[in-house]
Amino acid sequence: MDLAPYQDLLYFTPLLLIWVGYFAWRGARERRARDTLAESQAAGLTEPMSLHPVIDPARCIGTGSCVSACPEGKVLGMIDGKAVVVDPSHCIGHGACAAACHRDAITLVFGSARRGVDIPQVSPDFQTNVPGIFIAGELGGMGLIRNAIEQGRQALEAIRRLDGIGQGEGLDLVVIGAGPAGFSASLAAMQHKLRFVTLEQESFGGTVAHYPRGKIVMTAPVQLPMVGKVKFTETTKEALLAFWHSVVDKTGLQVRFNERVEHIQQSGDGFLVTTQQGEYRTRAVLLAIGRRGTPRTLGVPGEELPKVVYRLIDPAQYAGQRVLVVGGGDSALEAALAVSDENGTSVTLSYRSGAFSRAKPKNRERIDAAVAAGRLRVIFNSNVTRITADTVEIDLGEGQSETLANDAIIVSAGGLLPTPFLKKIGVEVETKFGTA
Repeated sequence: MDLAPYQDLLYFTPLLLIWVGYFAWRGARERRARDTLAESQAAGLTEPMSLHPVIDPARCIGTGSCVSACPEGKVLGMIDGKAVVVDPSHCIGHGACAAACHRDAITLVFGSARRGVDIPQVSPDFQTNVPGIFIAGELGGMGLIRNAIEQGRQALEAIRRLDGIGQGEGLDLVVIGAGPAGFSASLAAMQHKLRFVTLEQESFGGTVAHYPRGKIVMTAPVQLPMVGKVKFTETTKEALLAFWHSVVDKTGLQVRFNERVEHIQQSGDGFLVTTQQGEYRTRAVLLAIGRRGTPRTLGVPGEELPKVVYRLIDPAQYAGQRVLVVGGGDSALEAALAVSDENGTSVTLSYRSGAFSRAKPKNRERIDAAVAAGRLRVIFNSNVTRITADTVEIDLGEGQSETLANDAIIVSAGGLLPTPFLKKIGVEVETKFGTA
């Protein structure tokens, strides 16, 4: 049998199958991306929580490398051959997508056209507009633990290069804050034998220390000065803090707790840092104080009652009580979930918007499961209007209200950026509306 007429067909068939398979895979990928985008829009989850990508379609060549690089899985998708942010609420500011883009089509920005974010002016070396004052970690807009640790280490490297470090009679550095960024910077300062002090107005661990008991903290491998590579994937707050305390014990790092900074003023080539306990003369200052600042209050009658708190410490204290949690971010959702696990609690979660757009997907899923199981109630588009000793009044909108029997209220409405303090020491603050 003469096979010559079929040779071309035999040659091109494998190639044809490869092309068919590729286009089928590409079509399925695009359908998933469109479905995810539609779900996000339908749920009102269109606002990213922190630093996030903006994609220039004119520069995007559709390789999909940014989609694959995202550690969160489905923030980005491919639609019509271009990368698109399909689930903004999943984005937590890794920045891996921008690093993976071969055409510089991705810009990382803060805020959006609808929601501005206040960010202190910080240069690439973490120095503010006031030479010698540096900012690292959450205060600069980066809330991830590993990012804060890395920023603390990098900021210290920039501080080491300042003129006057290691000279004169004063300190080289005052680190303000003992959270992840301050912890990392302090260890690096020890490693490089700088003269420094670390001040913390509360307890060790910064924001992490105030997470609810048992909260899962998502981290990733990170290089910690004097320790080396630290590998965490998922761990509890308690385990992470225990590890940090073990590092303190091994290194001898000293932190001056319960010492609040009241003012920083320029003095000669450096600064005079004033606390309620004393003064420190230093060449440089690193602010690693987080963004929470003063807790955001409700501004309603009865808020001064002792049953109203702004931080969940131990869910067990609410066993058997009727509890209202106010807020829609991760801290509010986690507080409501933690309290609802206690025996005999009746938990209501009140949020002023129509969706938990600022919370991580895993927390939103856990809330949905808890509601379905009858463990807690969620009231969207609601606002607290009045608090009494045993009730709380909630405005439901459209002229409707509800009075709930209540024993305790946890307000997790975020905090006010310490803008007055920053402005007092000369640090400029910008409101970012989707800009870098």
